[in-house]
Amino acid sequence: MLSLPLITVIVVALALAFDFINGFHDTANAIATSVSTRVLSMKEAIIMAATLNFAGALMGEGVAKTIGKGIVNTDHVTQWVVIAALLGAIIWNLVTWYYGIPSSSSHALIGGLIGAAMAYTGTMSVVFWKSFFFKVVLWLFLSPVIGFIAGYIFMSIINLILRKSKPANVTRFFSKAQIVSAVAMAFNHGMNDAQKSMGVITMALISAQLLPKGSGVPLWVKLACALAMALGTGCGGKRIIKTMGNNMARIAPVQGFAAETGAAAVIFTASMLQSPVSTTHIISTSIMGVGAAKRFSSVRWSVVKNIVWSWVITIPTCAVISGIISLIITKLV
Repeated sequence: MLSLPLITVIVVALALAFDFINGFHDTANAIATSVSTRVLSMKEAIIMAATLNFAGALMGEGVAKTIGKGIVNTDHVTQWVVIAALLGAIIWNLVTWYYGIPSSSSHALIGGLIGAAMAYTGTMSVVFWKSFFFKVVLWLFLSPVIGFIAGYIFMSIINLILRKSKPANVTRFFSKAQIVSAVAMAFNHGMNDAQKSMGVITMALISAQLLPKGSGVPLWVKLACALAMALGTGCGGKRIIKTMGNNMARIAPVQGFAAETGAAAVIFTASMLQSPVSTTHIISTSIMGVGAAKRFSSVRWSVVKNIVWSWVITIPTCAVISGIISLIITKLV
């Protein structure tokens, strides 16, 4: 039998590993459009995204509270449940990264928590289904739609304003403006995504009675998660960058600016509402909306279909994977 402090160390290590993988898995969220339009080189974009992810991760803890105590009943969550949830999410992230599919790390973690908790307790009542529906499932469907609409509207407005401008002048201006939108996207990605690992670690510390119930996120947890995500971002994610930047729709700097600005606005709103949304879903659909503003045929819908399927199956698949791991751990310990 492992001691409780050692188990807690394992939880923290796995949570930081998940955050690191989340960083390189979701790097594309912030920089795919900037790289594909050649506004930034891959190296420049990754350094920028890593820095802004770190800064954004230190801003607020509302999303962390939702993950830490708003999805499952922490009174019935042990360290082993958290370990099973993290392992399931990590496995799914690595599989989707390998195949270049921009799936949601957020929903992988949430699915893992739900599956592991239900398998361990043997009951569905361990999940706060109302909170899960309104803060996760509702946004699962709403955020891609809002992302698409935001990208479409931003691009349509820009097209209207610049309809008489010379293409060369438009490209020159938005080659600079897109750097600003990429900064906003990277900052908001860090603000929403890194908080999920913070919530998991805080949940584990409370479960181990190393923190009093109802505690906020300790500063060292914020710094560790911010650093892990920044380091992961620094490792890049070329497979997914290619899918999002080139395979879904051909985009120019002006379109990249519209996609990133629309997505950043949606993610910021969700963070203020303490909703752990998928930054992947939002930027992906924003790119689709921008492409559709030109003409619907400019979006490669066959690629989009595969991506959407990965979104639909992420939560149930990760719930099953983590549930199986939880049952195995229960038998062993």
